[in-house]
Amino acid sequence: MAKNNIIEVTLFGLEIGKIGYDVDKRASYFQYNPNFLASNQYSNIFPYIFKRIKPVQVFTQFENETFKGLPPMIADSLPDMFGNIIFKEWFEAKNNKVKKITPLEQLTYVSNRGMGALEYRPTAKIPKSTTINIEEIVEVLNKVLDGKNETSGEALNDLALLNIFKIGTSAGGARPKILISEHKNSGKIIPGDVEYSNAYNHYLVKLCMDEEGGYNKEKVEYAYYLLAQEVGIKMMYSKLIDDKHFATLRYDRQNGEKQYILTVSGLTGWDFKKPNNASYENVFKLAIDIKVPHKDLQQLFRRMIFNIVFANIDDHLKNHSFIYNKEKNSWNLAPAYDLTYPLNINYNFTNVTRALSINGKRNNINIKDVLTIAESYSIKNPKGIIKDIQEVIQKWEVFTKELEIPEKVRDTIIKEFVILF
Repeated sequence: MAKNNIIEVTLFGLEIGKIGYDVDKRASYFQYNPNFLASNQYSNIFPYIFKRIKPVQVFTQFENETFKGLPPMIADSLPDMFGNIIFKEWFEAKNNKVKKITPLEQLTYVSNRGMGALEYRPTAKIPKSTTINIEEIVEVLNKVLDGKNETSGEALNDLALLNIFKIGTSAGGARPKILISEHKNSGKIIPGDVEYSNAYNHYLVKLCMDEEGGYNKEKVEYAYYLLAQEVGIKMMYSKLIDDKHFATLRYDRQNGEKQYILTVSGLTGWDFKKPNNASYENVFKLAIDIKVPHKDLQQLFRRMIFNIVFANIDDHLKNHSFIYNKEKNSWNLAPAYDLTYPLNINYNFTNVTRALSINGKRNNINIKDVLTIAESYSIKNPKGIIKDIQEVIQKWEVFTKELEIPEKVRDTIIKEFVILF
């Protein structure tokens, strides 16, 4: 790799290697730091795709919208879109379009503010390319951080959240999100992508900017969180802020440390936007291959049944993640997230299928289909799990009434719930 085209990749304070990207060849490059390889530390951080070898490794197969040319475990660090107003204004002033920015430039902008624990920084002066100068991005990033350091709120409320949203965020996704940190003692909040100490509670907040379609989707997601709690699905503590914004504690920030997380898509290179490999069977196979404990398989089965019963069809490969234990050099299933009714209740959807197939099916999944998985992966008491989850349907009306979710919304969504037996 040429020195003017590389970015250092660090994890837990160690440089693990360097990543490069050639715009003309549309290829990305990775080379391990030989000292990191020799130390044998964290040897299980990349179970797939990267070989544990000293020579440069070349990748040309990830040129798509999901991975943007980068190896999937690196692409997992990128937000779906840039949410920073300073960056946007600067970029638009250059008369460029966001789609023209190279993967290296995106990683430089992410820097140490991304989700998870991987961090990125340029190793040398990178000259102007066919798009923009990375040094300028670093200058803009410094302005961003200066702006964030001056942005805070005295309490966790609607006004403070919107103030931080104007500054921007590193979180991605279809709905507007921000990362915030709430001081455990004073209650003061600051932007959450520049802080991870144990003095704060670190939240990802989904903002309700307006009640499109006459209802609050964040309240619906909170109702799903309450249902999931009833049936023993492990999630991070969540709450509503000012009865409108959905806030959940981040599982990639715990005990004052960054946690290394990879989605199923990031671990394997399976594109979550394509049906190839998009099955629960593959998620279970992956879990077994990376040697998670059997209790995680039980939890994954419980999550799968919940998604079927409560009509969460957006259960794609990036909505399941694994968390790395650096002390044990092992992996576990990460807490569940993005459990909700994903469709707009005001639209008529006639041909929407489940993201992850079960027993080769994406529609009309029945008890036989899920028991096939239970048998394949030695799930204990599968019918008991299904029964427990189905019984919680009765709590839907209770929770949604307490949250003052409109009756039309309650009734429309409950019609989509599935009884397996």
